[in-house]
Amino acid sequence: MAAFLRDTPLGQLIRWATKGRILQYPDEQPGFKLPEGYNKTPRSQGSDPSSAVEEAGEWLVVDWYSQDDEENPQNWSAWKKAYLHITINLYTFAVYMSSSIYTPAVPELMRIYGISTTTASLGLGLYVLGYGIGPLVFSPPSEIAAIGRNPVYVTTLLLFVILSVPTALANNIPGFMILRFLQGFFGSPGLANGGGSIGDVTAPLAMPYALYLWAFFPLAGPSVGPMIAGFSVPVKGWRWSMWEIVWISSFSLLNILLLPETSASNILHRRAARLRAFMSNPTYKSQSEITQQHLSAPTIARNSLMIPWKINFLDPSVLFTSLYCGFVYAIFYSFFEVFPLVYVDMYGMNWGEMGLVFMSVLIAVVVAGGPYLAFIHFVVNRAVREGRPLEPEVRLIPAVFASFFVPSGLFLFAWTARPDIHWIVPSIGVMFSSGGVCIIIQSIYVYLSLAYPQYAASLLGANTFCRAAMALAAVLWSSPLYKTLGVAKGTSLLGGLCAGCIIGVFVLWLKGAALRKRSRFAVTD
Repeated sequence: MAAFLRDTPLGQLIRWATKGRILQYPDEQPGFKLPEGYNKTPRSQGSDPSSAVEEAGEWLVVDWYSQDDEENPQNWSAWKKAYLHITINLYTFAVYMSSSIYTPAVPELMRIYGISTTTASLGLGLYVLGYGIGPLVFSPPSEIAAIGRNPVYVTTLLLFVILSVPTALANNIPGFMILRFLQGFFGSPGLANGGGSIGDVTAPLAMPYALYLWAFFPLAGPSVGPMIAGFSVPVKGWRWSMWEIVWISSFSLLNILLLPETSASNILHRRAARLRAFMSNPTYKSQSEITQQHLSAPTIARNSLMIPWKINFLDPSVLFTSLYCGFVYAIFYSFFEVFPLVYVDMYGMNWGEMGLVFMSVLIAVVVAGGPYLAFIHFVVNRAVREGRPLEPEVRLIPAVFASFFVPSGLFLFAWTARPDIHWIVPSIGVMFSSGGVCIIIQSIYVYLSLAYPQYAASLLGANTFCRAAMALAAVLWSSPLYKTLGVAKGTSLLGGLCAGCIIGVFVLWLKGAALRKRSRFAVTD
């Protein structure tokens, strides 16, 4: 238990308070001996994990003690990895649920404060924009060896919980909207770094399955939020939805306090510091310390804020993926504006019953996962096991098929959402579109990571921002769109635009390799 606790934020706090006397590491305890070969001249770092320390100029580079080093996140026990998955997924779920849980409160806010539908919708849109901007700020620090992932998680989630209290108590709309933006901003590290934490503990062949499970929760959260608040807000008032955010995020914070650090560079950074003290030798350094010792804040800011946009403007393939992901994500968030018009106004449901319709999104993601994961297992992983190289564009094949489902679902929803047709029929359209959105975003994220590995983190952060910005736009234009054109024509317009994007997906799949050869940023081998 001590071995589990000492790498958690709570354990590190206890170690700091006791000056390292409690929850000691093996290399801090009396009688500790360095592994055999520790002072020999080994091969280059990473070539053999059993090489615990390596000479790099004037430095002795600290690595894992052995292939089975228990501090290596890849070697964690099954239950320890399971706890990480549960914690990160709950964190992601809580943050995403906090976006849409606000929507059942909109009618009451409009009535109490005399605001328009568009103004009230900002409570959702600004939150989404906040968690789109956040990754650009909070992702880079988590990659710095001296910081790691957990300090970013704990600090920002604590601020999220604290800010959620005045949000629930706010008495004016401008202040409430600012707090909603800050909620999204400080809730974003779970979205930005969660995939990295999962990757830290997951074997490469198992990574697609773990990431798809994690990707389930960004859609599950917004889907469950309206259902929960839809039943509670009519009884307890609009503030109740904000208090529900406090409760679930506080529980998530408690779990994060017991989450072991997963960043290998941070773990080795702290090991090197302990060995310097143990050996009274200042030359012990982790590889990341040596690599990042000249890294400055302006360099970090440039890499995270400028390079991804430069690539977007200079590489048409990347620009298309950003715009396409943003558009299909905007369609998903337009559901929060059109659902009340259909299920409340047309079918006479209350807000809680309407929230249950969002369960169709969860069903869609589960069903879509079957063929997607089968493709990963029988095509991608089989090729990896057999040593056959695959072009990054192969990962776009699921997106090619999924790109047909999004407009098909929108057209089905558009022309069957009327009182004389059972509500289950347009809900099936929602399932088609939601499943397609999930597969498209998942496939494009994997494609970008493989085609542009050097810039993957920055590009995914920029892609997340594009999705959030376009989701904000969707929240703002959805109400005027449907009031002007109606549900059928308004949704059909979105379906038509989405159908036009199918051409771009096909071009990227068929000509992506040729386009990458002309790009100065992509990997072409």
